[in-house]
Amino acid sequence: MADVFTKEDRSKVMSRVKGKDTAPELKVRRLLHAFGYRYKTHAKDMTGKPDIVFTRRKVVIFIHGCFWHQHQGCKAAVRPSSNTEYWQKKLARKFHYCCREG
Repeated sequence: MADVFTKEDRSKVMSRVKGKDTAPELKVRRLLHAFGYRYKTHAKDMTGKPDIVFTRRKVVIFIHGCFWHQHQGCKAAVRPSSNTEYWQKKLARKFHYCCREG
């Protein structure tokens, strides 16, 4: 299936897709801050780049998006209705990558 955007337009669209500071992340961070917790965000030097890091406590938090992680029972975990085979394979690879052991 051909892309409906030119390369330049696709680049613009994809540049606006947020990889950090998403709405769920900001909600969790505001709640933690309100309870007095202090933390670092998006540790690039750590495996998996955790969203929230409590360095002294040696604890990290990953805030997974429903679309990419396909949480069961979540209304936001809906697969696109077009190009279903492509999305099924892509989401399976993403799940395997994120949820593998080790």
